[in-house]
Amino acid sequence: MVCSAAPLLLLAMTLPLVGSPDAQASQPGHTQAGGESGQQLDQESGAGESVLVSVYVQLDFSNETWSAALSKPQTLPTASASSSLGTLTGLSLTTECSVNHDGCTYCACLSGYQWNNSVCSRHQPCQTLLEHRPCGCLIFCTNEAGYCQLLPPVPATLSLNSWLQMPGSTLNLTLLTSQEITNLKWFLWRTGSPSPSPILLQAGTRVSLTSSRGRVLLSIVNITYKWAGDYICCFEAQGFRWELHQMVKVSLRAIDVAQLPDQLSISCASSPGFQLSCCIPSEHLGYTASWSPGEGSEASSFNTSDSQCFVLAVRRCPAADTTYTCDLQSPGLSPLRVPVSVTIIQGGDTTCPEDSSAGAWNVTKAGHVAQAPCPGNKTGTVKRTCRPDGVWGPIHSSCTDTGLLALLYRARLLRAGQGWPDEEVPQILAQLPDQVVVVTSPSDLLALVNTIKVLAKIVASARIQLNGSALEALLKTTDKVLDMDASSLWTTARAQISAVGSNLLLAVETLARSLCPQDHPFSFGLPNVQLQTQLLRPTPPSDYRVSFSTQPMLQAHIPKHSLAPLGHNGTNVSVTSLMLRKLDHFLPSNYGQGLGDSLYATPGLVLAISIMAGGQVFNKGEVIMDFGDTNGTPHCVFWDHNLFQGKGGWSDAGCQVQAASASPTTHCICRHLTAFSILMSRHTVPKNTLLELLGQVGLGASIVALLVCLGVYRLVWRFVVQSKVAYLRHTALLNVVLCLLAADTCFLGASLLPPGPHSPLCLATAFLCHFLYLATFFWMLAQALMLAHQLLFVFHQLSKHRVLSLMVFLGYLCPMGFAGVTLGLYLPRGQYLGEGACWLDRKGGVFYTFVGPVLAIMGVNGLVLAMAVLKLLRPSLSEGPQVEKRQALLGVIKALLILTPIFGLTWVLGLATLLEEVSIVPHYLFTALNTSQGVFILLFGCLMDRKVQEALRKRFCRSQPPNSTISLGEQPSPGGHSQVS
Repeated sequence: MVCSAAPLLLLAMTLPLVGSPDAQASQPGHTQAGGESGQQLDQESGAGESVLVSVYVQLDFSNETWSAALSKPQTLPTASASSSLGTLTGLSLTTECSVNHDGCTYCACLSGYQWNNSVCSRHQPCQTLLEHRPCGCLIFCTNEAGYCQLLPPVPATLSLNSWLQMPGSTLNLTLLTSQEITNLKWFLWRTGSPSPSPILLQAGTRVSLTSSRGRVLLSIVNITYKWAGDYICCFEAQGFRWELHQMVKVSLRAIDVAQLPDQLSISCASSPGFQLSCCIPSEHLGYTASWSPGEGSEASSFNTSDSQCFVLAVRRCPAADTTYTCDLQSPGLSPLRVPVSVTIIQGGDTTCPEDSSAGAWNVTKAGHVAQAPCPGNKTGTVKRTCRPDGVWGPIHSSCTDTGLLALLYRARLLRAGQGWPDEEVPQILAQLPDQVVVVTSPSDLLALVNTIKVLAKIVASARIQLNGSALEALLKTTDKVLDMDASSLWTTARAQISAVGSNLLLAVETLARSLCPQDHPFSFGLPNVQLQTQLLRPTPPSDYRVSFSTQPMLQAHIPKHSLAPLGHNGTNVSVTSLMLRKLDHFLPSNYGQGLGDSLYATPGLVLAISIMAGGQVFNKGEVIMDFGDTNGTPHCVFWDHNLFQGKGGWSDAGCQVQAASASPTTHCICRHLTAFSILMSRHTVPKNTLLELLGQVGLGASIVALLVCLGVYRLVWRFVVQSKVAYLRHTALLNVVLCLLAADTCFLGASLLPPGPHSPLCLATAFLCHFLYLATFFWMLAQALMLAHQLLFVFHQLSKHRVLSLMVFLGYLCPMGFAGVTLGLYLPRGQYLGEGACWLDRKGGVFYTFVGPVLAIMGVNGLVLAMAVLKLLRPSLSEGPQVEKRQALLGVIKALLILTPIFGLTWVLGLATLLEEVSIVPHYLFTALNTSQGVFILLFGCLMDRKVQEALRKRFCRSQPPNSTISLGEQPSPGGHSQVS
């Protein structure tokens, strides 16, 4: 109550009146400012009964204290003529008022009374109160008078599962109501908080609210000391405002206590004494601390802006390793013991020497970590490991500016459910430009980016609209962040959190499109950030066009047909275009399917376009962009935040390069809206028409040669497979021909298909080519292994059918397994298909799943050939092959002896083409050899075989004697005739 020279008192008196029903009905209670609570006489009361009636009385005092004046006889208001006499039996004081110097009357309710909702809504409170809290004092600046009313019984009860909460547990506050309640709000007055008012609690990542009939539950998960304090439940019921309280205490955790150091190694010879400290947050100043052991030591404490520290100064160095314990205790809370281990350096121990070149680092025992406090206004520690060999390791600092940490913690609590998002998000954004200048370490940069990231999540979940000044503050901060030194800040920050650039991009995108409608159109430009917004209203224009003052100029437009569907529902449509310079250099080098693992160069620009329609983000739509003149072959890409387990990566899905008819500029067309850029391969062989023509002609020649080979086998098959060795040899070669023919046909036809992972035909073609080319080489391996078996196991030969079964397993099932595993491993990563082709990505690891087995097979074939040549040159009497087999085996050896080096050289050149700085010559040699494999097989595997030649002469010339027979190995008989082996 505000005192004044002319106090007055409002009283509500309760009168038991005796009279007729008519008289009772004519005696209403006074219904002035608070008079709705004045009760009329009960119409059903009989004569002679006592009925409670509230009567409004105003007593004025002048130059006297009200208590002395009240003791004098009082004159009650005269009743109306129809009123019967009544007897005053009780007097209750409800309201005390005083006139302030401004002429207004300040009226405060006494205990048990309160202003009702109707009066509260029409008058100002004496003190600034939170909305929905009970009003016990009001200001009356007119002649209107009133009085506080008697409060009815409390219509609800507030209970909690436990007033003492352990860290990490769940707090449950339950409100049980017996009356209908409205305007329910929850508040927290945090323990030790300097705030003059409690904090609003609302649904967030930790806070949840559930309600049912007569019951409301507030739950807070993973509770910490930041949630300790007085919980207030405010609501309206029975015409009054109510609030219920519950006090909650939360113990500290060990990680909430900062120890400096948490371990220490010391040489008593150089440092006879040392100092230990443990610091707790300032919210828990009720804790007391004691150190043990404490002999020969002195304990003290001091306070900082955000913590209270307990210090132990050890005067005498202990003789042996000792663990000191900081015992923290607070009434009603669980005690907390924080150990600090001290290791004494003994003679002969390996140590790191004292180092003052990079800070004050004392002598430290090998294998231990030395610690130092952070300089200036920073929080954290600086650590340096002494390696086992006594050499200092690198310095690792977690020092973060205290102001940046305070903003980050405030944003995290806001997202968790503490605070007023509509008010606090713009406030935090307004502070960021001043805080960005204190960023001097990677930890500072990460704290700043994390703050922006958390604010973006709050804005997105609560659908907060930002004003122009808040958005300007964000853009100024972003411009300075992108201008920070890449080597000293960004590189180290990315080493700690690789997705820090991706997080910044997503956060700035989200906040930029949250501008309130009345601030459109909005244009803002800085060297590294440019933003343009436009409100299209319910009826979009024909086209949306935007350009940015970059070199070269960056332009974009959205056609009318993409905007037309948005104007049907009558909602406002806003388009936000954001250009960010340098940010693409800070994004992870992750490339989605079709781009491979090679490093690409970016133009230093990222263009983010988003459309908001009716408060919802609209991602579908066609956008055409002009990135200016670029060197090399560009790829139109967008940043997909979902790739690589949420770390983000470049993807070309839904984007393509659009040919510009009369301009060298790069035009990109994408069928969705997000952050776009272009990629240029740093080491790309320029597109060569002659090289492509050479490849197509070579594949055509290879297919024709393989078809000729099949025709030859159709003519001579029954003549050349009359022995087991010849049968197995030509069966393997026939499968090589069939696999290579199918593979070349698929590869040649793949150029007619639309490339990309979203084309099932392209994906199937790439898989078939991989399988069939591998099968070609595995059948060559089967042929070589058959040769080795025939030479090594002369007297333990397998049957023809057994060997054939093994060759089929090796020739088809093994390559099928390789191809299937490769598809399963690399397709989900987006690294299966190559760029612009239905073939394996030659820039990633997937290509080695083909080249690796091929080169291994060529190596095995080479070993088999060497062994075969030695065996045939020096056969033993017991193990050498029969003379009649000798010619067939020599045919196998001659074919492999020619084809293996050729095919091996081909894929050695294939590997050479993967090198970044290689000339065009290996590309030509590889293309010529690779596309001519069918020709080599026809010449050296089929036509150069002597038995095939004899069979062809027999079929076409028919000049042989009728009694001669074609055989794989023939030896003249004494009679001059040939005998079949």
